[in-house]
Amino acid sequence: MSTHKHFIIDFDSTFTKVEALDELCAICIPDPVRRQKVLAEIQRITDLGMEGEIPLVDSLDQRLALLSANREHLDTLIEHLRGQISESFKHNKAFFEAFKDDIYIISNGFKEFIVPIVRELGVKPENVFANSFTYDENGNITGFDRDNVLTQNQGKAKQIKSLNLPGEVYVIGDGYTDYEIKEAGIADKFYAFTENVSRDSVVGKADHVTPSLDEFLYVNKLPSALSYPKNRIKVLVLEGIHERAINMFRQEGYQVEVVAGALEEDELCEQLHDVAILCIRSKTQLTAKAIAAAPRLMAVGAFCIGTNQIDLQTCTERGIVVFNAPYSNTRSVVEMAIGEIIMLSRGLVEKSNRLHEGEWDKSAKGSNEIRGKKLGIIGYGNIGSQLSVLAESLGMEVYFYDVVDKLALGNAKVCHSLAELLALADIVTLHVDGRASNKNIIGPKEFELMKPGVLFLNLARGHVVDIEALAENIKSGKIRGCAVDVFPYEPKNNQERFESALRGLPNTLLSPHVGGSTEEAQENIAQYVPSKMIDYVNTGGSYNSVNFPNLQLPALRNAHRLIHIHRNVPGILAKINNTLAENQINILGQYLKTNETIGYVITDVDTKYDRSVIQQLKQIPDTIKSRTLY
Repeated sequence: MSTHKHFIIDFDSTFTKVEALDELCAICIPDPVRRQKVLAEIQRITDLGMEGEIPLVDSLDQRLALLSANREHLDTLIEHLRGQISESFKHNKAFFEAFKDDIYIISNGFKEFIVPIVRELGVKPENVFANSFTYDENGNITGFDRDNVLTQNQGKAKQIKSLNLPGEVYVIGDGYTDYEIKEAGIADKFYAFTENVSRDSVVGKADHVTPSLDEFLYVNKLPSALSYPKNRIKVLVLEGIHERAINMFRQEGYQVEVVAGALEEDELCEQLHDVAILCIRSKTQLTAKAIAAAPRLMAVGAFCIGTNQIDLQTCTERGIVVFNAPYSNTRSVVEMAIGEIIMLSRGLVEKSNRLHEGEWDKSAKGSNEIRGKKLGIIGYGNIGSQLSVLAESLGMEVYFYDVVDKLALGNAKVCHSLAELLALADIVTLHVDGRASNKNIIGPKEFELMKPGVLFLNLARGHVVDIEALAENIKSGKIRGCAVDVFPYEPKNNQERFESALRGLPNTLLSPHVGGSTEEAQENIAQYVPSKMIDYVNTGGSYNSVNFPNLQLPALRNAHRLIHIHRNVPGILAKINNTLAENQINILGQYLKTNETIGYVITDVDTKYDRSVIQQLKQIPDTIKSRTLY
């Protein structure tokens, strides 16, 4: 037999994101300088009261004395507070509707503005217990009703005790006065609500810290708008990813842990146990061993173009979606390639070095325009093709080679073999991906095929060029100028020393893997990749993922979404639908795509059904993962 539950909820910084008297101050004091001073003092007094440092009656007295508020200001305040209801409260209207007889708002604030706000979510006015203003004949707020029990010390506890509520009493709030209800023995549990503000003195007293209403509903097995609280989704961010990504995850309500630099395999395994979302760049190797150490991992974000550092097959087999940023830094790499081609053609590296040493070498020898030169592009993907367009606009003849047939842009000409391209190009630039078959595609044999005095660039992957062979050809003069941004081995962090056979060679531009590292590119990546992972977590959408069947889904409205990932074997869809039919569940929409490894089924159903069906779906043979979105 279930015990009757009653829910006591604070108003300021709990039901709403803000302290109402702070907002009233901003409304009724027009002078910005005075307003800032008064607001700072009000906030200080508020914190002292909420942390139990001064009696609440003193806190109220002092704050109201600082305001020059009138009854007319309250309408403006109410309109403002309507837009400040806490996010997790707004999307859990179903909870307020289901328990409207058992939800009480208790606050040291004022009924005049509290009742209109909580009524938005269906809270009964008679279940609101708060203070009341007093006014003079001109409507100016002069103080508060001192006969109200809430003006007394431990007023909230006394008010709740007077209700004599049968069953269990749960208190949700952010202040010390909310904890006092539990301390007085009137409430069974106190939940410190930290979605808007977290006070250490209050958190330390809590039976449970609830970063959102979703968390409270989840731990108490109550109806929730979310099948899983967002604050329980842990994100691990490595390798100095742009702050914008971190902010996006935090704004979504996820837990975010940031670790500087890359992690070795064993270190990564230690970090991954509770992680749902992993964010990396190119240095962290996500191996099968690391994936096995991550039972809760749902999504991996590669904040770069390549995904060779990720064991995609194991991710797919485990039902882990992977996203990357295939277009976000294209322009940055292309601009760097163009700049380096010009610098090498003019011999500016050597001229700059000599000038730093005091040698004035004003000469045109070895300095050439790029106009009319033959540019050979190896790899005609996003970067290679955009480089082709920009180079042609600068007057270069463009040739390209790719293992896949690609449509030439502009006047670019396709070469049918690598040897053909190497034999005719004045400048050779690499823009291939990091697949294993591309290892050392440029070695001694390929350098021998190139023209004497060729310029050579590698802004692709470190392992695609034999570095020792490249160094020998620079020393011999076969290669007149060289620019390299990527290396077979790269330091794990900025403290590790860089070693390479290319160091100190003439007319050689070396850069520390920064081709895509512009502020614009990193910000674009930090917007794009998190948005894809958040969409996957929130809606199941897998569009533009690297390893999942791509599904672009409509918004979820008045339905529950059943997500099912399974091995791509015959008959799974039939088993899913038979299970739903046996439980008399009406399907509102269904979406299915497969690849060679997995099938991905999204089913939107009516909200009324026996929840045991979720467990039945998980028990279908060949199921990899199954989850539900509300």
